[in-house]
Amino acid sequence: MSHSYTTSTAFLEALQEAGVSYLFSNLGSDHPGIIESLAAAKQEGKPLPKVITCPHEMVALSIAHSYAQVTGEPQAVLVHVECGTQNLGGALHNAYKGRVPVLIFAGASPYTQEGELPGSRNEFIHWIQDVPDQRGIVRGYMKYDNEIRTGANVKQLVHRALQISKSQPKGPVYLMGPREVMEEETEPAAVQADKWKPVSPAAMPPEEVDKVVHVLKTAENPVVVTSYLGKNTEAVKELVQFSETYAVPVIESVSNYMNFPADHPMHCGYQWNEPSQHELLEKADVVLVFDSDVPWIPTKNKPSDTSTIYYFDEEPLKESMPLWYVSAEEMYQVDAKTALSQLNKRLIESGIDEGVIAKRWERITRYHQQLCKERDEKEVYQENVITPEYLTACIREAIDDDTIVVNEGISNFDTIYRHLQRTKPGSIIGSGGGSLGWNGGASLGVKLSAKDKKVVNLTGDGSYMFSVPSTVHWMSRKYDLPFLTVIYNNRGWKSPKLSTLGVHPQGTAYQTDNYWVDFEPHADLAGIAQASGGAFAKTVKDPKDVKEALKEAMAAVEEGRSAVLDVYLPAIKEEEKSQKHTYVHGL
Repeated sequence: MSHSYTTSTAFLEALQEAGVSYLFSNLGSDHPGIIESLAAAKQEGKPLPKVITCPHEMVALSIAHSYAQVTGEPQAVLVHVECGTQNLGGALHNAYKGRVPVLIFAGASPYTQEGELPGSRNEFIHWIQDVPDQRGIVRGYMKYDNEIRTGANVKQLVHRALQISKSQPKGPVYLMGPREVMEEETEPAAVQADKWKPVSPAAMPPEEVDKVVHVLKTAENPVVVTSYLGKNTEAVKELVQFSETYAVPVIESVSNYMNFPADHPMHCGYQWNEPSQHELLEKADVVLVFDSDVPWIPTKNKPSDTSTIYYFDEEPLKESMPLWYVSAEEMYQVDAKTALSQLNKRLIESGIDEGVIAKRWERITRYHQQLCKERDEKEVYQENVITPEYLTACIREAIDDDTIVVNEGISNFDTIYRHLQRTKPGSIIGSGGGSLGWNGGASLGVKLSAKDKKVVNLTGDGSYMFSVPSTVHWMSRKYDLPFLTVIYNNRGWKSPKLSTLGVHPQGTAYQTDNYWVDFEPHADLAGIAQASGGAFAKTVKDPKDVKEALKEAMAAVEEGRSAVLDVYLPAIKEEEKSQKHTYVHGL
């Protein structure tokens, strides 16, 4: 049986030619052309990207998000008209803010209703789902959006969209196509995929390299701050060389990756929302910021007014953030790996004062050792309570360096980085955004992209519920993608309470203990995964059971079954007094 060659066929061919491996799909009445072309290709043995059925769009985009983080290659997400587009929800924000390449395709309601063209309206929903500006729903979160109007140039549109998506700063792109267009017969067209490469990474002007090196050589207390430099594992190597060559301490601010080995003597801690000033940042005379949207929070923690700041980023102006500024001496629109390799080369050529470097190395090493001591003290086992620090230390013992950790711990986000002590580039990732629920789909995406690796998902109870765990664990079983989830369960939304105390430390909410954030009655969170995906499920409330539960869960994952440990930390109400004290003291 012969099948007509349509826009849908050309669209799918373009994705295949561009190196897209998967279509994370939530299909609808706007996709008959796509479905028919996929069926024909399967019948003919023609290679096209593999369809992964995703019962929820948030999960679909989160899978594509983390897959691109691990591999660097964008995948495609297919959703249903404006309803599916809107149901992508916060995953759009995460992909855009996290600078993750992905192509999103949505159909559109047919634009004819009398049968004038193939694909014309034949279901009541086609009138209801017809909206004035479907692309406008996502425009604020896309690097590029366009409508497919003909099959004659659909391949060029796909390749252009992916070229933009993969060029720095990377990000999501959106295409839509009405049914009539996607059903339209067209002629096969050849497009040279190698002519649509992403733009080459940007470098520093030579004279600026000399300027920064000169300032560094006269600095007494230089500091590096970074958040997502580790998205490129090669950049981590350059940062390590830079730090070692000139004994420059590194601070990670709101980390989204393993940016610098945690056990390195120049690693000087993590910062997030805590209301405390970082000593080294305050004393720094030169601060180099590489790849960071929020290098510090000025109301809590910042460099001194006399510090000289150099800012290196793919998009240093942050044009998508209406309020954003850093008082930098110079701002460079550069690729971090490229800029660091330039600085490293020039520093070595210009000569190093070994005496100065040795003294700074010794001083910073002592600071690092003190941080390690304080970390170890917080990990001590307690008989009556499972602290997040102890839990994280147990997880650290249970995994190896090759395990990939997905972190959406939110109120324990910083604790997870601080106590996991990851040292291998690519071994831990965050969403890069602020919309919760990324963790479940992200774990599937990581496992799909690295099937030989163990994947561990660390999440709060709130972010676990946001992740649509029923969909996540159904997909885990269907596609044989086992991973371990550990829920840091304080039975509520801790972060809104902390935000309230940060602004009103002795306000009415504090006085009356009213925050409206507790999750009572408590849900059987692990049971959700067991019911929907056959996962190993266990709730852990006693500290003495933590290590054994982790051992059982890891064994289940190794046998090919996902596992969920719902670990009870001190509940929000139980922490009330200590948190009040912390925030009053901090302010």
